Amino acid sequence: MEKEKKIAYQNKDIASKILSEQFRGKSFSVYGIDLPEIEDIRPTNLPAVEADELRLDNLFLLADGSYVFVDYESEYREKNKCDYLKYFARITERLYNEFGRIVPLKLVIIYTADVKRGTTDPVLDTGGIRMVIEEAFLTELDADDIWEGLKRKIDCEESLSDEDMMRMIIYPLTFRGRKAKQEAVGRAIGLAKRIADENRMYFVLKMIWVFADKYITEGDSNRIREVLTMTKVDRILEEEKRQAIDKAVADNTESVTTRIAKNFLKSGVSAEKVSANTGLPLAQVLQLSQSL
Repeated sequence: MEKEKKIAYQNKDIASKILSEQFRGKSFSVYGIDLPEIEDIRPTNLPAVEADELRLDNLFLLADGSYVFVDYESEYREKNKCDYLKYFARITERLYNEFGRIVPLKLVIIYTADVKRGTTDPVLDTGGIRMVIEEAFLTELDADDIWEGLKRKIDCEESLSDEDMMRMIIYPLTFRGRKAKQEAVGRAIGLAKRIADENRMYFVLKMIWVFADKYITEGDSNRIREVLTMTKVDRILEEEKRQAIDKAVADNTESVTTRIAKNFLKSGVSAEKVSANTGLPLAQVLQLSQSL
C-alpha cells in the first residue's frame, strides 16, 4: 500500500497566501451553505500565551465584512465542540485586537460523506455560552453527477465556472471511507490536469492538495507537485513523451502478437484458430500466412 502523506500546515499557510486572490468572489453555496461570497483568506495559526498553538483548516473574510472559519470532519464527536469554542475565543480576540471591536464570526463544519444529516448536534449550550454551528453534509451531493458534469465540460474544452471548481475541490470528500476518498483524489487530479485554463487548473490542483490532505497518498501528492513545478513547455514535452512510450508499448505488443501468429501458422494451425487466439483480424492472419 502506498504510504499516505499529509500536507504540512506550513504548506497550507503558503497555499492560502498564494490563493487568496483566486478565492475572491467564490462561494460555499454549492455545498448547501448560505453565506456571502469569499473576500479573502486569513492566516490560520492562533498563537496563545499557553504552550499550545491552535490551527484550523481555513479562515475566510466574507464580502459582508464578517468572518467564517471552516473545518472538515469525517466523523461527529461532541468533544470537538470544545476545540471549536477555543477557536472562537482566540479568533474573536485576534480580530478585536486588530479592529478594536467585536467582529461577526461564524463556524462552518463540512462533513464528508461518512456523516449523515440528523446524526449531529450543531449547538453547544452550556447555559452561559451558546454556540451554533452551520453544517454541510457532502453525502447530500451526487458524486456521479458532479463527476459527469465536470468531465463533460473538460472533454468539450468548456470553461469551468467558479461553482464547477468548488465542486471539483470537494469531489473526493463526497465518498465514504478512506480508500474511496483516495481513489477519488486520484481521479480528480487526473481530470484537473486537463483543465484548459492554466490558472484555474493550478487553483483546483492546489486546493485538492490542501483540502484532501488527510487522505491524499504520497504518489498523488507528488503528481500535483510535478504539475505545479512544470512550465507549460515542460508539460507539453512530458505529455508527448508519455504518448511516445504508449505508442512504443503498443507497437511492441503488436509485433509480439504477429510473431506468435506466424509461429502458429508455421505449426500448421488454421488461420481461423490463430485469429481467435491472438485477437488479430482474420484478414491480417491470412496476409501473414501468404508471406510465409
